[in-house]
Amino acid sequence: TQTGPVPAVEVWPEVERAERLARGAALKWASGVFCRPEHLERLSQYRKRESQRTTSIHTRLKSMVQSYLEGVGWGLEQLREARSELNQVSQALKKAGLESDQNLEGVKSLERLREVSVQHRQLVAAVSNLPRLYSVRSLVLETERLVESRRLLEAHARLMDLEHWQDDILWQLHGAAASTGSKLSPEDQQLVDKYFSGVGQLVDALAKELWAVVSSSLALARQNPTPFVSAVRIVEREEALDRVLLEERSGTNGRPLPPGRPRCWRASFFQVLEEAVSARFRSVSYLHTRGPGLAGHLSALQHGIMADLATVRHLLEHCVPPHYHLTGAYLRASHRCLHTHLAQVSSWDLESGEIFAVLNWVLHIYNSPDMMGHPELVAEMEREDLGPLISSEGLELLQNKYVQSVRKSVSEWMHKALQVELQDWQRDQEPDTDHEGFYQTSLPTIITQMLEENARVALMIGTSLRDQTIQMGLYEMENLLNRFREALVEFGKEHRRDPNNSKSKFYLHYLLASISNCIILKKSTESLQQQQSSRSAGRFSRTPPNPLAALDRAVRRACRLVMDQLLLNLQPFLPGLLTRPWLVQGDPTPKLCRVLEHHLELYGRVRPPCRQRLQEEAQWLTVVEYVRALMQKKFVCRSADERKQLAQQMLQDEQLFREIFHSLEAEGSIPEVNPLALLPVIADFIRLKDPNMLTLEVSGLAAKYPDISEEHVSVLLDVRGDVSRDVRGSVLDLLEQSAPPLPAGYRPIFSDILVPPSSMAFCLPTAKCA
Repeated sequence: TQTGPVPAVEVWPEVERAERLARGAALKWASGVFCRPEHLERLSQYRKRESQRTTSIHTRLKSMVQSYLEGVGWGLEQLREARSELNQVSQALKKAGLESDQNLEGVKSLERLREVSVQHRQLVAAVSNLPRLYSVRSLVLETERLVESRRLLEAHARLMDLEHWQDDILWQLHGAAASTGSKLSPEDQQLVDKYFSGVGQLVDALAKELWAVVSSSLALARQNPTPFVSAVRIVEREEALDRVLLEERSGTNGRPLPPGRPRCWRASFFQVLEEAVSARFRSVSYLHTRGPGLAGHLSALQHGIMADLATVRHLLEHCVPPHYHLTGAYLRASHRCLHTHLAQVSSWDLESGEIFAVLNWVLHIYNSPDMMGHPELVAEMEREDLGPLISSEGLELLQNKYVQSVRKSVSEWMHKALQVELQDWQRDQEPDTDHEGFYQTSLPTIITQMLEENARVALMIGTSLRDQTIQMGLYEMENLLNRFREALVEFGKEHRRDPNNSKSKFYLHYLLASISNCIILKKSTESLQQQQSSRSAGRFSRTPPNPLAALDRAVRRACRLVMDQLLLNLQPFLPGLLTRPWLVQGDPTPKLCRVLEHHLELYGRVRPPCRQRLQEEAQWLTVVEYVRALMQKKFVCRSADERKQLAQQMLQDEQLFREIFHSLEAEGSIPEVNPLALLPVIADFIRLKDPNMLTLEVSGLAAKYPDISEEHVSVLLDVRGDVSRDVRGSVLDLLEQSAPPLPAGYRPIFSDILVPPSSMAFCLPTAKCA
């Protein structure tokens, strides 16, 4: 034999890669284990352990390969057996095919016999159906009479017979067509439909009568529930027949559904019931439910629904099967109809009273024990889970409409009240007084009662609506007070244009009444703000109203006008102050005191704390005007006696003023800086005998009144008439150097006292003005 070259053994790349990885891992392991020479002593132990491990792996590999080979052998044996069986089956099929071909001629000879059999069955069916076919017309007429007389059960029994005959004939025709391998011809179908056309009309007539009975079930239940019971029995018969026909259709024979099936009359029953309920709401006239009639309409709905529910629970519920849950069905229908009806009502242009009636009915009456919260209905309501009668968005929209409607009314009433107030200011009599003797008009009473009543009514709906209503009222209050302040300004302008007008006789009185009104409105505003829940803060997107700030502005304006009037009444006597006739005769200080007494007496008709504020402002104004008269230098002392006399007269005037304003001391409301204390200080400054001590005196004066200026001190020095240029310069230099800052809470008084300009044409730039 000739030997050729040995073929090269194919080596897989995966094997080479695995071998390289194994060698690399072994080398890494060995380098870690034998990193030192003394570790080589355990080389034999490692070699023996690895040899044993390799032998174990080879043994397991051989066992696994052997089990795989045995499985492959068993599978090959199964495949050989299957091939043998397939050959046998193939031979049997060939033999059956040959025998079938041999019998084909015998089957063709039976075709004629089959046709004769089909014709025979058709003739038998025709003969058996002839009596029924002849009686169809009469039975249809009889059933029509039964329907018209509302003998519904008997009419339904006849109708079921007719439908049964029709279904049998159609089924027989369908079977005959199927036996010939064809479908029922359209001509046969039309023939049967035409012959039984009266049956379909009877179904419609019976359904019409049934739904008429169901629609009037509430009325029939109180008189004669028999027709309603008959209608329910017919509905249940039809439901049972629908189930049977659907089962036959899905069965083995696959019988087709008759025309008009399934009728689903039970679903129609509940639909008609809901339509009957909704008819009660559709019959409501739009005109009869507007204005005051809406509350009556909702009340009528409440009584009507509860009466119908009582009829359903106590009468109709016993006329239907338990699974109908007729009370729950009526609740659902009523709830849906009410939801639709109230949505329509809410879309109308309602007034505030109408919106209140709707909100109160929806939120309180509908779920109250007098209606759906009735103990016998609670379980039904929970099971049905009907949801809200009006959605949260709808309720919010209604509440916003209510607030806007109330706002319009409040704005109109406030405008009217303000117009009445302005007319009262022109009256030729004093304002009215309350039981405490304080001036007041009708304005705060009207406003307070209106806002409080609106808040109380809104609270009957809920705290959220009350908070919105109060918020709206505060906005309108702020607007009113702004207009009120503007009216006060205009009132003051008219008085200044013609102060002697007869209509201005009680000008001051009505200013004081306005201040008292503001105090009452402030208490009312604070009361409304306290009623608001804390959750309402920040709920509204608009800037929160600030009626208290508007009140403060109005009070300040009124007080300013009162002080202007006081100044106007004092003005005729102010030129005579601090003159030589005044020094000799003491006039016109008593006249000033009488004017002050008259004003202070009227200020007593103002509510605290504005009464004290007016008295303080009057005291401040008196001192300012008194010192301003001194600053005019109408009297300059010529000797020490005149300075002493001037100081004594000023102290006498100060004592008169203090006696007039003694009520402030009695009430403990003396301001921190009493303006009357300025007069003794100035008197001491004027009667000081030694001019060299003026520096010390001015230092004390500046410490008490840090807003005093060089001009004020210069005028005082001029009034003394004995101050040399050197002393004047040192005094003014000292004042310029000290100039202490104004302390916190200090009210400047000299800032209100203007010094008349000097009569000098000019001052030399190189010398200090004397």
